[in-house]
Amino acid sequence: MKHAKEGLDLTATLHLGVRSVVSSATPEKLEASLSLLSTEDREILDHLRPEDAMLIVHRGPGRGARFLLKGADSTIGRAPESDIFLDDVTVSRHHAKVHAKGHGKYSLEDLGSLNGTYLNNSSATLSPLHAADEIQIGKFHMLFFGGK
Repeated sequence: MKHAKEGLDLTATLHLGVRSVVSSATPEKLEASLSLLSTEDREILDHLRPEDAMLIVHRGPGRGARFLLKGADSTIGRAPESDIFLDDVTVSRHHAKVHAKGHGKYSLEDLGSLNGTYLNNSSATLSPLHAADEIQIGKFHMLFFGGK
């Protein structure tokens, strides 16, 4: 690794990785996202109720963690009281919220976080969520799946 005195700007070495890992076409996107999951994750998704949804961390700290969204709003952040607790300095204490809209529909809202919230590689302030959407919050890359 080069040092600052050799001409490398150390402030530019923090890289959270490529945000998007799935294609943009819905069937292809869903298939690509499902291929990132374990057999156990896919079986769990098959048994979700229509009004429920799940976030699965597929890259970054906590890879493999699953968060069940049971038709209620869920807070995401570094604060221990968050419904979805993401323990990393790249996550604001009160970073984002997933809103349950009823009938299995959900949306994602950034709560004024320092590093922003990304949905499918685009900055998100308030956006509807669809099957296989990728959410990035800090170093955490999560896939969203709604029930059948």
